[in-house]
Amino acid sequence: MTEARAGRGGEETTENALAGRPGVLASLLLFGAGVLVRLPEAPLVAAAESIGEIWYRVAPARAAQARANLQRACEGLDAQGRGTRLARRAATDPEALERLVRRAFRHAVRYYLEVALTGGLDAGSAAARIDIETPDEVRDALMSGRPVMIVGLHFGALELPAIVLSNLVGRTVTAPMEAVADPGLQRWFVESRSRVGITIVPIKDARRTLLRAIRRGESVGMVADRDLAGNGLLVPLFGHPAPIPAGPALLAVETGVPVYVACARRTKGGRYAARLLLVDAPAEGTRRERVTALTAAIAEAFESIIADAPEQWWGAFQPIWPDLALGAGADVPEEPA
Repeated sequence: MTEARAGRGGEETTENALAGRPGVLASLLLFGAGVLVRLPEAPLVAAAESIGEIWYRVAPARAAQARANLQRACEGLDAQGRGTRLARRAATDPEALERLVRRAFRHAVRYYLEVALTGGLDAGSAAARIDIETPDEVRDALMSGRPVMIVGLHFGALELPAIVLSNLVGRTVTAPMEAVADPGLQRWFVESRSRVGITIVPIKDARRTLLRAIRRGESVGMVADRDLAGNGLLVPLFGHPAPIPAGPALLAVETGVPVYVACARRTKGGRYAARLLLVDAPAEGTRRERVTALTAAIAEAFESIIADAPEQWWGAFQPIWPDLALGAGADVPEEPA
């Protein structure tokens, strides 16, 4: 997550004026979290979606990046003969595509609402709202007592499944997180996620820390649909090469832990549908070949997840494919990993 002050032409954009000053976002979130957990959720969701509509109108650079990324994803889904009806229409219909973009803004704000509400949830209340679509995979991955690698993406809800994940694993899960420019906000994320059993480590120290955690028999998690370090492997994503972080595959090849891609998308009535997909690890080839093949398989699993609800892929607000990078990430604040 980076802090941005200046928009195009050197002038501060409306979006950055709202969210780009040091301490402001942290103060609002810290204050709001204590208040929001005491309020009924339905009106909060309605308010979040209204804010998302406003955000869509005042953030044209971010909307342009999301539009480009979502169109490519929808074109890929249409070519594969899968995806929601709206997503397949959006491949060729600009009006349908714009509906997806607007919904993406609403879902992004709902993510922030979920972050704020995390402190008021426990494992039981979180699990009661999640419908598991892949029970066999969840049992094999989380209840076997062995360490596993859980790979996520900037999609749907992250906070609720994190609570359930740490509870099912039965011990702390270690996960890296991109540093947040606002120290107060960074501290809030670290403390709130530690309360639900997630140990946050800085990205720059992640590989060594995660390797030690696996060797202690602990499971680890990584969010890997954006190449934050700039050294991702180019593998197909919806038919076009995208740099996908190689960290999960490198650790898996080195340690032999199984890799699962996980997600939880929002459904009706305040509920969530969760999936855990086992990613087949190649058994043959050089180390580099195995890492590349496993990274490509992870990207293919990302496609399956995004197909269910492209509008919930809030990673689309940032550059994903090099040829579609519009500079949106340079003048808007990013979401935490």
